[in-house]
Amino acid sequence: MTHSSVPLHDLPALPRDAEGPVFNEPWEAHAFALAVRLSEAGFFSWPEWTAFLTEAIRAARQQGDPDSGQTYYHHWLAALERLCIEKSLVRDADMQRRKEEWRRAYLHTPHGQPIELSAGQSDAR
Repeated sequence: MTHSSVPLHDLPALPRDAEGPVFNEPWEAHAFALAVRLSEAGFFSWPEWTAFLTEAIRAARQQGDPDSGQTYYHHWLAALERLCIEKSLVRDADMQRRKEEWRRAYLHTPHGQPIELSAGQSDAR
């Protein structure tokens, strides 16, 4: 891994309104922060990131995404996952396993309660 100093002006500004940073869901903020932090740490350059994000958006449009802005962070997450796999930061099988664990945890968590990964691990064994 090479650590590169990413000039702050090359990183995206947080989406904001008059009251501060705005995301539709907490996971969007987490995905945003993770991409920025991995780039700052030198795992990939910001131009690499934007190329992956552009490709994810292009692929979604080709599959009929209406590009209304509501799916932007879904594309952000898809690009981040693909980039992390291509950079060998995570194996695809490990990512798929973890996503399934989170899906099961979500399904086994009462509405209104915080999701805990352990809630989805008992039926995996």
